Amino acid sequence: MEWCTLYDMNHEPKMEQIDAFVHSECWDRLREYLEDTYQVSPKIEYSRCSGKPGWNVKYRKSSRALCTLYPDDGFFTCMISIGRKEASEAELLLNTCTPYVRELYAGADVFNGGRWLMIDVTDEQILMDIIELIRTRVKVRKKSN
Repeated sequence: MEWCTLYDMNHEPKMEQIDAFVHSECWDRLREYLEDTYQVSPKIEYSRCSGKPGWNVKYRKSSRALCTLYPDDGFFTCMISIGRKEASEAELLLNTCTPYVRELYAGADVFNGGRWLMIDVTDEQILMDIIELIRTRVKVRKKSN
C-alpha cells in the first residue's frame, strides 16, 4: 500500500509507525545522525505536494532546514536544498559522491541560485552523500571538552 493512502491527512502517523513502514537501516542511521549531531527533533507534517504527497518528517536547525524525509516502502526520499551560499562547496563535494547523486544534481533546475534535490536513499553510499551535503548546509560544531 502507498504511504499517502495508508495515512491520509486526517490520520497522522506516529514516528514508530513511520519507522516500521520504511524499515531501513539507512533511515534509522540518518535520523540518529541528525538528532545526535544537530540536537534536533523530527517534525511530522502533511504535504499536499503533487510530487510526494502525504506525511513527511522535517528536520530544522534554528531557521535552517536540514532536510525533509519522505517515507516509502523499504526506503525513503530525502529532499535537500543546496542554496546559493553552499553551492560552490557542494559542487566540490560532488566529485566524491555516487554517480546517482551527481546526476541528480546536474539535472536539478536552478531556482534562485539553488537546487532542490529529491534523493532516493537505497544504500549506504547514498546515505553518506546525503550526510555530507547536509554538512555543507549546516556546519557541525565541534564539542568542547
